Order: sequence, then structure tokens, then C-alpha cells
Amino acid sequence: MTPVRAATATVEPAATPSPAREVDPGVEIDVRVDTVAPTAAVEVLRPGMLTTVQDWPARTGYWHVGVPPSGPMDDLSFRLGNRALGNPEGVPGLECTMGGPALRFPDGATVCVTGAPAPVTVDGVPVEQWRTVTVPPGGVLDVGMVRGPGMRSYILFAGGLVCPEYLGSAATFTLGGFGGTGGVLRAGDVLRTSVTGTGREKHSGTAVPADWQPVLTHRWELAVTEGPHGAPEFFTRNDIDTLLATDYEVHFNSDRTGVRLIGPKPQWARPDGGEAGLHPSNIHDTAYSIGALDFTGDTPILLGPDGPSLGGFVCPVTVVAAERWKLGQLTPGDTVRFVPVRADRAASLADVGPARRADWPIVLSTGGDGDDGILARREAADGTAITVRRAGNDGVLVEYGEMTLDLELRARVHALYGHLRAARVPGITELTPGVRSLQVRFDPDRLSTGRLLALLADAESSLPAATDLVVPSRTVHLPLSWDDPSTREAIQRYMHGVRADAPWCPWNIEFIRRMNGLPDVQAVYDTVFDAEYLVLGLGDVYLGAPVATPTDPRHRLVTTKYNPARTWTPENAVGIGGAYLCIYGMEGPGGYQFVGRTTQVWNHRSDGNDENPWLLRYFDRIRWYPVSTEELTDLRADFAAGHCDLRTEDGEFRLADYRKFLSDNADPIAEFRARQAEAFAAERQSWADAGELAGSAV
Repeated sequence: MTPVRAATATVEPAATPSPAREVDPGVEIDVRVDTVAPTAAVEVLRPGMLTTVQDWPARTGYWHVGVPPSGPMDDLSFRLGNRALGNPEGVPGLECTMGGPALRFPDGATVCVTGAPAPVTVDGVPVEQWRTVTVPPGGVLDVGMVRGPGMRSYILFAGGLVCPEYLGSAATFTLGGFGGTGGVLRAGDVLRTSVTGTGREKHSGTAVPADWQPVLTHRWELAVTEGPHGAPEFFTRNDIDTLLATDYEVHFNSDRTGVRLIGPKPQWARPDGGEAGLHPSNIHDTAYSIGALDFTGDTPILLGPDGPSLGGFVCPVTVVAAERWKLGQLTPGDTVRFVPVRADRAASLADVGPARRADWPIVLSTGGDGDDGILARREAADGTAITVRRAGNDGVLVEYGEMTLDLELRARVHALYGHLRAARVPGITELTPGVRSLQVRFDPDRLSTGRLLALLADAESSLPAATDLVVPSRTVHLPLSWDDPSTREAIQRYMHGVRADAPWCPWNIEFIRRMNGLPDVQAVYDTVFDAEYLVLGLGDVYLGAPVATPTDPRHRLVTTKYNPARTWTPENAVGIGGAYLCIYGMEGPGGYQFVGRTTQVWNHRSDGNDENPWLLRYFDRIRWYPVSTEELTDLRADFAAGHCDLRTEDGEFRLADYRKFLSDNADPIAEFRARQAEAFAAERQSWADAGELAGSAV
């Protein structure tokens, strides 16, 4: 097994950036915390409002199964504090939101507090931020409430915190319940710092130079690149002009998953999302980028380091990697202006010094790339369209075919995904399949966009025909508590806290029936339980959550997603959005229409190091069987205790056989789709009459 960076990293004289881990298929993560090297205790007297252990670049390599990187939301302040202490930039420290902790150091320590301004004392005596300070044995470091501007402060420790790693990182993902201490700090927690080679006295009093410190404000400019979803395909030209000319306001309902913004409603360039959903923001599920401006319906959200990896909404611009630190300091009431820049002129993420700020006027003067986020368009040998879209200055999105649900397109994605995983291209850090797309994330300091585009073109010419696809395909039988009370509660919360007049309220199942022209809700029930759902992606929202579609098109119930999205969804709720079904891997936001709830799809008992904690695989087939609410409660308890065995059957998915099935059943499939389209059009017209689609193209 191949170990990754240990939490007990030894302090090095030169604090070089920690590169993201490259795609390395088949590698098992072996995390070894050095229990022999001496450590010192850090006692938590007061935990602060929301204080977590983070490291950098945090948890890379698991975007494809819905595990976000996490890590410091303001990585610049975090890395500068570690540098001042003589640590490698990425060793674990603490992120404090709004208010910091009080910590006692029985053996003393050297620390550095950075980020948003806050009162900092050692044994009641004020000390400076951005300067390393010595805490005497038995001393107490107290970080108070953030005064502003800014939202988050950071506490770094000489030698770094010593924490067990989960999936290769000590970074805390609070929604998933792993990393760091497993959640936010609590009074009485005891942390450990490394004392081997810390050089505490050597670095005591070291300051982060003033011209290196980030400038915090209440009026922010964010450098963005165009794409992946721009004008004129998704947004009108006027929409994009408005986006770039607007001072958006930061909404109070913002956190590490995303920063919600208040701003003008787009006009939209198309009437709806077709099979992906009724709203024009809906698309077939694709991988997101950290820093993407995600329009969940008409609501813009800047996706943060704890954001979802996969989803079905458009993103017109993406914050460049070196500017994403600003997301961590955006405070409710602040204003945000998006400034388009050329991707090849964006500052390097590795640069934490004054060169970053010196280059800022030059970067701004270049304007955007002026290409609507489209890097290349070409055709495969069989005529299938290939579109390569920009996804920030450190990612591209390869899309196949037209915007429709076609399993042959997913087969092409799988072939490219397998090819690139096997090639292990230096500089590629993440590969995340979507329904008809593959997101490729890369380190622009090691691999240029031009070189990556050439590699993708070469790869395309060597791929086997999609019709030759044969992959393992298990049938996994899962319990489903139909119309579970937890989903009813989520709808009520949505109506009370977000929107009471939505067309899908108060009962999602009735809305599904209406949109698909079915005679009654029993027909919805029968369709769901008769269907065989093919898993096309994992991490649809979080933690191994599948995005799946029925293999038989006559079972494909089409709905739209919530607009705006829910702020709370129960763990393992089952919903339908567009033509897709999703099992939510954990509590969090969401937009699919509920049909029920099932058992866990992520093994929280795993330490993330000796086995894959995700349940499902690409091309698995899900079959539902009905259970009562009480039975599901028992099954979930058994699963949590490690005693639940699911029935699975091995098999294969052959695209050639599937194409024959579609041909043999073409007439009844066409009849079903015609009835469905008629109901879809009627629902859309009722939305238009009610003003629900005001401003969108007709």
C-alpha cells in the first residue's frame, strides 16, 4: 500500500506548496500517524462558534465519489501562518468562524493567528495577529470574536497538529462526520501538536510581511473565468453582461458548502432543461468546480470547499484557483463583483507573496477569454459531437453529444475515464464522470490547458467504440420507505423557511404524478418499484450518492428540481430530478423531488483507510423493495452497527444488448414519451401562466 502525507509532517526550512495528489487508480490509502514522535497537548477550554481542524490541499482524489476536499476556506491565510512558523504550508491547524477558541498549552507552544481581525491574547495580554508568539507552559491562548471585515481566522501551531487521517487528509468535513476530531471542536477536547524539530524559539516573533497579508474588505472583486455554461447556450448575452456589472450581496444563509448571493434573476436563453428538468437552469448531472457560480434555479451560489461534487445546475463563471481564498472571508451583507480574466493570466495558486497582488492590475486589464467558456468543438469518428468547456483555470469539462439522456454517451465517458486513469498523466489531479461528461481537474503549474487539450484529442482517437462497452453490473436490492415521514418534514421546513408557493408543494409525489400525466399516485409508486435504475455517477450531492436512471425509458419519470434548492434534506432520502434518481448520501441541501427514504450508501464505521466506504459502483443496477417506516428504522440501525447485509447479484451491462432492447421496444417507448411530453408541456404552461418562468426564453 502507498502512504500519503502524514499528519505529523516534519518542519522543513523551505515551506514549499503541497501538490494535490494525482489520479492513481487502485492505490489503497495507508495512513500512519507517528505515535513514537513526541507530542504536546492542547486543551480546549472554549471551542469557539465553529472551530475545525483543517489541512491543505486537503482531501483530493475523491471528488468522483462525492467527497469534497474540505480544507481551509481561506487557504492563503492558513498557508501564510504555517510559513511564518517554519512549517510546510499544509500541516493541520484550526479554522475559526466568527469567534475563536480558548486553548491551554500545558507544555507551551509557538503559534500564529491569521485571517480576519479578532482580539488575541496570551494569558490575558494582547498579542498581534500575523506574528508568531510563544505561549508559556500552562498558558492560555484566547481568540475572540471576529471584528470584521472578514469571517474566518486561523490558528497555526509550530510543528502542526497531529491528527489521524481519513481518506488521506486530516481536514474536517463536518457534514460527513469525518476528519480532524470528527466535527467541530468541543470544550474538553484535547488536541496534540508535534514537537519534533519545530524550532519554536527560532521562529518566535516571525511576522508575515505586511505586503504578503491578504487585504480584507466589505466590497470584493473576484477574478473569474468564463464557463463552463455561458451564453448563448444557457444564458442570454444580457444575462452575462448583467452578471459582470452587478454588485451581488452575500446572503446570511451561507456556509462552507456555498456562499449564497442576492442578485438579479436571469432571463435565460432557453425555455427549460428538457429531460434534465423544467427550469432552464437544469442540465444533465455534471461535476462541479470549487468556486463555480452555481445557479440553483434563479439563485446564484458560489460553491465552497465542502460543496457538492455532482449536480444538475448551470455554472456561467468560475473563480480562479488563486482567488478562492476570498470565499472564506465573505460575510453576510458584503458585496461581490465578478471580474472576467484570461485563464492563462490568472495568478498561480503556489504564489502567496506580493507578486500575486502586483500582478492584479495586469490580470484585470486583460479582460476575459471571450470564448463563452468553449475551449474546443470537434466530432468523433462516428460523428458524435465533442465539446470541451472551461471549468476554472484548473479544470475542463469534456461533453459528448446533444443535451439528452443517452446511455451510449455515458459509455463514451466511461471509456475516456478509464483511458486517463490508466495513463496516469502527471498534473491531472481528479477525474469525475457525469451523465454525458467527464470533468478533468489539473494543476496548471504542471500541465498547461493547451497540453491537456492535445492529450484529450489523442486519447479520443484511441478509444474503443462505445458500442463495445461491457462492464460489471451488479443488481443491488435496496429497501424503500415510500413517502417517508422524514421527507414530509423536509417539505414542511422548505415551505416555512424557503418558499411556500412552489408548484411541487405540499406533496412532491403528487407533483411527479401531474408532470408525467399519470392517473394517480399509485401509478407513481408502481413505476418506481418496477424500474431498474442504472447508476451513472456517484457523489450526486455527497458521499457515494448515486445518480441513476431507469434502463427502460418507460420508467423514466421526469420532474424538475426545487427552485431555489432546499437547505435541508434527510440523510438517504430518495428523490427524482429531471429523468434521474438520487439517494442523498447525508444531510444537506438538495433539489430532487422526494419519493421516500432508504438505508445508508456510505459506511461511516469505516476509517476510510482500509476499505472503500461507498456502497455502490458505476453501472450497478438498483432495484427497490418496499418497507415500512419502522422496518427502515431497524435496517438503518443494523447498517450503522455493521450488521446489515444487502442482497446483490453479479452481472454485466452490455451496450449492444441494450441497443437491441431499445429497438425491439421502440413503438411503446415512443408512445410513453409522447404522453409524458404532453403532460410536461401542460405543466410548463401552468408555470408560465403563474409567472414561474417569467423572463426565460419561450
